[in-house]
Amino acid sequence: MKFILDAHLPPHLAKAFVRAGHVAWHVYDCGLLGAKDRDIRRFAAEQGAAVVTQNSDFAAAGEGPPVVWLRLGNIGSAALEKALLSALPQIVAAAREGLVEVR
Repeated sequence: MKFILDAHLPPHLAKAFVRAGHVAWHVYDCGLLGAKDRDIRRFAAEQGAAVVTQNSDFAAAGEGPPVVWLRLGNIGSAALEKALLSALPQIVAAAREGLVEVR
């Protein structure tokens, strides 16, 4: 599966998704670091990717690419990576349907 990670997430998480066998970019890698949400959503849709974000605006936007909404609170990047990678099979399965909340 393909993923684009929003600006609020550490760029190294994209590399963790790649190591797990997926295609992933951080918005920084795509030249979208300061982009509006709609531009990120458009890019993700064009790439056939799900948006991974902590931003509730993506979750509330409705139509568009699948959204993986991280609601894990304020945790360190190592704990965030561990939580995402352990939930990745469920994330991939659910992301094909639309919105996924990771708590």
